[in-house]
Amino acid sequence: MRIAVSSEQNQGLESVAAHHFGRCPYYVIVDVDDHHITAVESIANPYYQAHRPGQVPAFIREQGVDMMVAGGMGRRAITLFQQYGIEAYTGAAGTVRRALEQALGGQLDEAEPCAGHGGHGEHSDATEHEHHDEASGEIHRLREEVGALRQQIAEAASAFDELA
Repeated sequence: MRIAVSSEQNQGLESVAAHHFGRCPYYVIVDVDDHHITAVESIANPYYQAHRPGQVPAFIREQGVDMMVAGGMGRRAITLFQQYGIEAYTGAAGTVRRALEQALGGQLDEAEPCAGHGGHGEHSDATEHEHHDEASGEIHRLREEVGALRQQIAEAASAFDELA
């Protein structure tokens, strides 16, 4: 099985899993055979700076991926992955290694649209759907990431307290 995880860094399994699927700078592609990792590759997202709906799912399909794991993704991406026969999961947090463990352990949910991205690519007038402006889209993305990081910090603090 070939699994892609959205990533903030180019550090393989130790990269931070990105909250948003289409706006991450990298994807870590992991080949897994019977829950054992056989290969790891980081690839740059060619659409990181600017992407249009549909480009990134097609790019992921070209990589031969069977499963896509991310913090969140829009409805159109989810639909395209379904059409391509690629399983999509959201809710990933922490490192890519942890996101992979969550996915393989059945701890992630099937992909559901991000808040604020529900209609991504569904309007007939593309200019109408553009995020109100680049700044507000970036602010929204950062707010989602801060929320995810707060959750990770709380989980880490709880784990630390249990060990201490």
